[in-house]
Amino acid sequence: MEVIIRQATKEDEAFLWEMLYEAIYVPDGEDKFDKSLLKTSKLANYVENWGRDGDYGLIALNEQNQKIGAVWIRLFNELTRTYGYVDEQTPILSMALLPEYRGIGIGTKLMKEIIALAKEKQFPAISLSVAPENSALSLYEKFGFIKIGIDGTSWDMIAKLEPK
Repeated sequence: MEVIIRQATKEDEAFLWEMLYEAIYVPDGEDKFDKSLLKTSKLANYVENWGRDGDYGLIALNEQNQKIGAVWIRLFNELTRTYGYVDEQTPILSMALLPEYRGIGIGTKLMKEIIALAKEKQFPAISLSVAPENSALSLYEKFGFIKIGIDGTSWDMIAKLEPK
């Protein structure tokens, strides 16, 4: 499958909200959360007012130029901190794909690209939060993410970035 990856823009904010919803881990057999959950401050912080200084993201498109997934990194501080927060210099990574596009290598492609972008922007590391039962955990570990703590039912993880 041919996948095109492009930079995310301010105009992609609505799609990033959709991807944030897809990123919330739901165990097999359980119902998805109500979308109003996204408006809670800790979750809303991942996307709200997308496009501010320090926001970097990538959008995956299929052959029909339809958006099928996204990965993005964003800096936080003590006031805006959310799941996966380490410090003000370490952006938090968020990623999701539409369900029908999972497990075919698109996530790997997005991860390679966002890590290259983070290195280019000279970030020392990237952090994230993931449920340990989430199948994406193996992808994160493949890219060097290691567990550094637990926040609720999720693991906080970090990957140190070697300079280019």
